[in-house]
Amino acid sequence: MWELEDHYRDVKAQVADFADKQVAPVSEKHDVEHSFPYELVAQMGEMGLFGLPFPEEFGGAGMDYFALALALEELGRVDQSVAITLEAGVSLGAMPLFKFGTQEQKETWLPDLVAAKRLAGFGLTEPEAGSDAGATRTTARLVDGEWVINGAKQFITNSGTDITSLVTVSAVTGEKENGKKEISTIIVPSGTPGFVAEPAYNKVGWNASDTHPLSFTDVRVPEANLLGVRGRGYAHFLSTLDEGRVAIAALSTGAAQGCVDESVRYAKERITFGVPIGRNQGISFKIARMEARAAAARAAYYAAAGKMLAGKPFKKEASIAKLVASEAAMDNARDATQVFGGYGFINEFRVARHYRDSKILEIGEGTTEVQLMLIARELGLG
Repeated sequence: MWELEDHYRDVKAQVADFADKQVAPVSEKHDVEHSFPYELVAQMGEMGLFGLPFPEEFGGAGMDYFALALALEELGRVDQSVAITLEAGVSLGAMPLFKFGTQEQKETWLPDLVAAKRLAGFGLTEPEAGSDAGATRTTARLVDGEWVINGAKQFITNSGTDITSLVTVSAVTGEKENGKKEISTIIVPSGTPGFVAEPAYNKVGWNASDTHPLSFTDVRVPEANLLGVRGRGYAHFLSTLDEGRVAIAALSTGAAQGCVDESVRYAKERITFGVPIGRNQGISFKIARMEARAAAARAAYYAAAGKMLAGKPFKKEASIAKLVASEAAMDNARDATQVFGGYGFINEFRVARHYRDSKILEIGEGTTEVQLMLIARELGLG
């Protein structure tokens, strides 16, 4: 396990304090109301969290992706909806623009995204193209200097808020010489005629996170809105997802640790048969195993982040981290609910929200099965 340097410890401590004092008190309210936490997003913007991995040129903190991961772990410990809003806003929204955008595109969009005055969505998944992203059906034809986009996306985070400024959309822009689809990425600003964020989903969890299906009907944007190299959209998205898996692993680790913390507290306070339930090995061993899962998840995402920051290949490590951490979050949420008994089934308790929220961690940004496939492939088995 890494010994964190001072600047990383400072980020971790700052976000932990914010999570406990500002996020936790309003988590239940936003969950019950299915309301987006605009006030928390604004505060995170003022704290510089949305700008952690971006250079000062665009208003960022000039730090790195590991600093973002540490922030996500602390937020995920308390409220996964708030954590995923930050994760998607940075790694899926702003990062593709920073990595693949032109200087003009960066100067136009990044400052507001980095300051959290605006949010961006990442339009990859479709009704018939989830894990099989190469099956994209959304099309973009170049007509008189404009991209004309038709199609649909689903499960898109941060795509329909009052402060959403754009969605980057993967679309078929032609056919390659080998007959395969040419997939490119195009910037579609909010408010463009024909671009509609359909009504938000009624989800099992992440109730304070903004998630919509999107439709595109003869949407026209300038040719200059192409993001990156034409025909490289699929590769761009895969690169974005590799980094995103480290971020989701960090969020998942936070959720797993949050379940441990809540269970330890409850096991010391809850008295049955005259003693705290934590004296019972059936409870204490269960919580000990939960702590071991959280520690293993943290070690996995630290290792993946270390390779990423060193500029080394990290695809396998990212998949391992995402697999281990998401399963730890789900397993710990289930066990924490058991520790709390009937109270664990009441939504006002944090472990109940983790129980509902954690399942999507095994699905989003690559399912468990996709991670196993990628790990096997890296081992030369696929």
